[in-house]
Amino acid sequence: MGILSSLFAGVSGLNANGTALSVIGNNIANLSTVGFKSSRATFADLISSSISGGSGAIQTGIGVALTSVQGNFSQGSLATSSNVLDLAIDGNGFFILKDAQGGTFYSRAGQFRLDKNNNVVDPSGFKLQGFLANANNVITGTMGDISLPSTTAPPNATTTAFIAANLNSQSTVIGTGFSINDPTGTSNFSTAMTVYDSLGNPHLLTTYFTKTAANTWTYNVVASTSDIVTANYHAANINTSLGIVRVGSGTLTFTTDGRLDTESVATRYDDGTAAGSAGTVPGQLQIDFVGATQDQLITYNFGSSVTTESGTGLDGTTQFGSQSALVQQTQDGYAAGSLQAFSVDTNGVINGRFSNGQLRALAQVALARFPDPLGLTRTGKNTFAQSGNSGQPVVGTPDSAGLGRVLSNSLELSNVDLGESFIDMIAAQRGFQANSRVITTSDEILQELVNLKR
Repeated sequence: MGILSSLFAGVSGLNANGTALSVIGNNIANLSTVGFKSSRATFADLISSSISGGSGAIQTGIGVALTSVQGNFSQGSLATSSNVLDLAIDGNGFFILKDAQGGTFYSRAGQFRLDKNNNVVDPSGFKLQGFLANANNVITGTMGDISLPSTTAPPNATTTAFIAANLNSQSTVIGTGFSINDPTGTSNFSTAMTVYDSLGNPHLLTTYFTKTAANTWTYNVVASTSDIVTANYHAANINTSLGIVRVGSGTLTFTTDGRLDTESVATRYDDGTAAGSAGTVPGQLQIDFVGATQDQLITYNFGSSVTTESGTGLDGTTQFGSQSALVQQTQDGYAAGSLQAFSVDTNGVINGRFSNGQLRALAQVALARFPDPLGLTRTGKNTFAQSGNSGQPVVGTPDSAGLGRVLSNSLELSNVDLGESFIDMIAAQRGFQANSRVITTSDEILQELVNLKR
């Protein structure tokens, strides 16, 4: 038995070192595979029997056996690329993918692209999973296939217009006040702003400022008659020769040191009367644009007034002794737009830039990590599957719960160490050769044993 066991030990050594060479060869073959995680073969000795001796039991072995092939999930090097959807994980997380049958897989390879339906997929067509955004562009906790919009993004009607300007305190008082028949001659300063209706159509509103008394100014907002349902406005507020209609007005007062003091409620003129009707909110106009939702409310914000809003009176429109000039103006409306480009930040949020200038959150990449990633089952195509040994996945957003961050325009390279692989290959090769010598030596001894009987 002793001589024969050496044969079996040699055979087991051949098998073990052959397997090690297979693992090493697989590592080297995937040297250029994005996101590949290398493996190593682990072995254990085999005990077959005990031989009693004077000093106790003498244990002999029958060789070596393959116990496992362990994965190496250390971080791979990162390389830059020109594709926005090339994503790399800097940390312990895995991308979550689903196949056409709804099966869930996990991967470190971030070579993604858009398919014909604008879904974000990997080279095998598996769909990338993430947290989706709702209609208000807010990322929710709902997970699903990440898909970029191919349709036109809806418009947003203007609700607030901010005007910061300086009105010259030395301007001449126009006692007659503003007249729709001579808007330029009955005002001291004017500025124009484009606003949007419920359909996303742009409309130019011109605001005329008229000094009516010391530290007191009126503003009158005028629009084109082609943009307004003029049937709702009194003829006294329409100038057909100039093609303009007054849609709102109000009063601003200033302190003696030039700060905005009070703002009146705005007068609306879509009630069909010459005098119009007072609103309930300072600066809030009510306008009827052609073809759009009627009674659109647009609040003119001239800054935080001292008396009306208990503000400083200096963060918007002021009245100082310098030339009247516009400092800043903004409004919150925009037209419909189509997706022009997108980007991915380190939190995995995919932001889309639309032709209307808007930047919207479209989705957020979800990541998963496992209590024991060594227990994951390799399923090919750079993917892994959950197993009983890996434990349940912890799913979350990037840069949280130890999942790591997501880097766009980057790819994680294979973590195979070529130098270490060659050294392991030499060791396995010499181990294979040595075990083959054990077999040939055992064979020669058996031959001598057979030759004893001639």
